[in-house]
Amino acid sequence: MKIQVPDLLRPFLGKLTWRKKNSSSKVIYITFDDGPIPEVTPAVLEILKEKSAKATFFCVGENVKKYPEIYSQIIHSGNATGNHSFNHLRGVSVSTEDYVENVKLASEYIDSKLFRPPHGRISFQQKRALGKDYEIVMWDVLTCDYDRSLSPEMVFDNIKRYSRNGSIVVFHDSIKAKENVLTVLPQAIDWWRNEGYRFESL
Repeated sequence: MKIQVPDLLRPFLGKLTWRKKNSSSKVIYITFDDGPIPEVTPAVLEILKEKSAKATFFCVGENVKKYPEIYSQIIHSGNATGNHSFNHLRGVSVSTEDYVENVKLASEYIDSKLFRPPHGRISFQQKRALGKDYEIVMWDVLTCDYDRSLSPEMVFDNIKRYSRNGSIVVFHDSIKAKENVLTVLPQAIDWWRNEGYRFESL
């Protein structure tokens, strides 16, 4: 379970965005993967609204096609979106041509120049091809909220242990993550704010 990729390894993995350090103030970049879905995304949006926090949603094109009204809610609530492929493809399992076409298909539904590879799996050739048109965004903190063997307390402990200025933090607005994300997200926002962080979308 990779909560964090060591800083020393990141330059060797290619031109990817892992973290956005801000010298003037402490910032956390909250992100969500795999939505939008009606069972989780609207509840996440409500928490963000109540807590006055903004985030970035890396959406699966197939889900946006199914639930365009929820995608519109994300946009109209002042949050940002990113492309997470059309079918949540694992990059290393398909050809570069098929992978790029899948991302392009998703772009018909998702208006963004941000891309996050599902599972964090992407080949050098795929990075090179997509890097011409997208900023490829990874993460500084993976909450592992999707792991049902982890309690909300364990997920929250991971967040408190690894968060730092400029951290890009990954949650999931998915069925698997539902209990953890809806429990931990408001706690995390309160904790970050008490630690002096503010929130920005990417």
